[in-house]
Amino acid sequence: MNPSRDEAPVVLVHGLFMRPWCLALLRWRLRRAGFRTHNFAYATRHQPVADSMAALRQQLSGLPGGPPRFVAHSMGGLLLQQLFAAHPDLPSGRIVTLGTPHLGSGIAVALARYRAGRWLLGRSLGYGLLGDAPAWDARRELGVITGVVPVGLGRLLPGCGLPGDGTVAVAETLVPGRRSQLYLPVTHFGMLLSPRVAAESVSFLRYGHWLKRD
Repeated sequence: MNPSRDEAPVVLVHGLFMRPWCLALLRWRLRRAGFRTHNFAYATRHQPVADSMAALRQQLSGLPGGPPRFVAHSMGGLLLQQLFAAHPDLPSGRIVTLGTPHLGSGIAVALARYRAGRWLLGRSLGYGLLGDAPAWDARRELGVITGVVPVGLGRLLPGCGLPGDGTVAVAETLVPGRRSQLYLPVTHFGMLLSPRVAAESVSFLRYGHWLKRD
């Protein structure tokens, strides 16, 4: 396999309770497809969203190549949603979100009713998990990948995450302004290991459409 090298960088943004290594296999597949990839790391429970946005902007300012593209998992997509709303002039290329609850997380809402749940989620509640994220700017090309295998925490909390990927409900991913939506037979965390998710992400980042046309 000898893919042509893409000059514009691709930034990977992890989700809640995770670190960049969780996206290692996905990153390897993107690199194998010819992309120049970069991880963005942030403390999902302890770092206020304003600090995360500032750190991401600083990292983006130092990247070579054209406008950066993004692949973001779960709450990582909410961070991008906040970033682009706060800084509408910030350049970016195409964006793929994986299992992002763009319209809020039923699981987070359920946990936030309890003191222990609020402690567990920490500062992540400020990222838009309660459904208060800003609207998506439709001028930015967003491809949304949604899992439809309901295995995960949502099965333990009635009314949360089903139907969906076991953690995020399908309805929670349907953000107005998205360019395209793709439903795949993966769980919320399994999508990070899926070769199909990686291949579809490559297709959207490069061409603006999925291999499987929606």
